[in-house]
Amino acid sequence: MGDKEQTVTDETLNGYRQSIDNIDAALVFLLAERFKTTQAVGRYKAQAGLPPADPGREEAQIARLRGLAHDANLDPDFSEKFLRFIIDEVIRHHERVRG
Repeated sequence: MGDKEQTVTDETLNGYRQSIDNIDAALVFLLAERFKTTQAVGRYKAQAGLPPADPGREEAQIARLRGLAHDANLDPDFSEKFLRFIIDEVIRHHERVRG
């Protein structure tokens, strides 16, 4: 029981956790802004008669972000999985808007 009490009051750990909480909050706001913009793109594509997906753009973006991930010492496979998840959500929205 003593170890658990120490973990809760460990100032170093609490500092790390506060930083993680701030980063998570920033990620939520960044994702919200990204989806707000991609929803506008979906409405534009629907009005312009454009397809919901753009495989060439998606592949170029994934390649670009894999390179950025590598430069940032982040696992490129992880970054690709994360981006593909986001892209899939965007495409679903674009398909709904298109009707």
